[in-house]
Amino acid sequence: MGMENRRIASVEAGLKEDGERKARVGKITRNFFLHIHSTRVHPHSMKPAFTFGLGIILGFLFLIMVFTGLILMVYYTPSVDTAYQSVKDIVYIVPGGRIIRNMHRWASQGMVIVVFLHLVRVFYTGSYLGKRSLNWVIGVVLLILTLLSNFSGYLLPWDQLAYWAVTIGSNIAASAREFTDLLGITSGFDPGGFFKKLLIGGEGVGQPALSRFFALHVIFLPLSILVLMGVHFWRIRKDGGLSRPVKFAGDGGSTHRWYSWPVVMWTELGILILVLVTVLGIALWADAPLLEHANPSFPENPAKAPWYFLGIQELVSYSAFAGGLLIPVLYLVFLFSIPYRDREDHHVGVWFSGKDGLRLVLRSAGFAFLLVLLQLFIAIRFGGIREWFPGISQWFVMWINPATVTAAIFLILAEFTRRRMNSTRMAALVLFTCSFVALVVFTAVGIWFRGPNWEFFWSSGQWPVL
Repeated sequence: MGMENRRIASVEAGLKEDGERKARVGKITRNFFLHIHSTRVHPHSMKPAFTFGLGIILGFLFLIMVFTGLILMVYYTPSVDTAYQSVKDIVYIVPGGRIIRNMHRWASQGMVIVVFLHLVRVFYTGSYLGKRSLNWVIGVVLLILTLLSNFSGYLLPWDQLAYWAVTIGSNIAASAREFTDLLGITSGFDPGGFFKKLLIGGEGVGQPALSRFFALHVIFLPLSILVLMGVHFWRIRKDGGLSRPVKFAGDGGSTHRWYSWPVVMWTELGILILVLVTVLGIALWADAPLLEHANPSFPENPAKAPWYFLGIQELVSYSAFAGGLLIPVLYLVFLFSIPYRDREDHHVGVWFSGKDGLRLVLRSAGFAFLLVLLQLFIAIRFGGIREWFPGISQWFVMWINPATVTAAIFLILAEFTRRRMNSTRMAALVLFTCSFVALVVFTAVGIWFRGPNWEFFWSSGQWPVL
């Protein structure tokens, strides 16, 4: 009798546990917002030092941009005659308008920073390996769309900062003209001019540019980001959840996983509150910039592109074609090709692919930093090839400059690493690290050390009085 009672109790306990499990699963499958999660997650994927929550932070920043953008759109007028005044009305007349605009601005800037950090995290943890290659490609596309979304919103205030930043950006879009001019075919074949006109609707920034940017910023780009973000989250679930080392890949039992409800949802709620408080705090502390009304007859000096394009603007100062088209295209090709060139799946979910990879990354970062600084020192202190050889052909200037030399050395170093270590993953670590460090250095120089006429200054206090 005692054994029979224990058997019945065991069956009842099993049924109770099964009922609780079905209830948890039901909460997820019946709820739209919870449906994007797997029913259970591995504890390793929840470690703060593994993901830093960057992906979900991006999602929340995007939601803040959408909601604040919808409010701003009610009061904004996309016309060159009234755009600036409508922004001033938002800041000074509409109740709470200044805070809403600030939150929109700083959330968008935060998205640019976090999307790069997320890309770096995914790469260094090998989270593009295995069957996650498609999601890596989607992530790179989302990076591009995030930059374009920020750039399209840059023009809308129609102040001096916006006007001349977009003017610089449109000139970068036309950088292919250096190459076609040297070939003497620009009059008949002008891809640079085509891209510039496609972007701003003409040779100068005016109403067509504002209309294009407004449509891109409020319709096409947000919808594209929303759709791709949904696909991105879906692929994470379809591909087995967040990446984790191979030794954890087979952990499928309930003893090795946590239920998404409530563990993941409470975690995400905490992150949402943290993101909201941070964005609101910055919005209360710092106002989004708003200079004088745009004046095409009075150019800013220095006229700078948005800060996230200043690395490209720095390269363009050496060669328009190489810095504005060749190197950025090569960099994007490299990013898109990473999961298809590197198939070493045993590195998935491991930071830097282990200690050997970490040492290689540190050495590559140090080498890239010193190489870029050396080239900048030579170019700033002694000038470029044009100053050394005044009569030299522009072909040499276009192909031999800090942009092309840096890229060539990085490619050679990556190929050398691949042959020496017989590892595509290690070669990718070298090339990704070197190119990222170079991008950061060139961007920093453009932000803090370039003044009037794009001359080098240690600080803005050294700028000449114009």
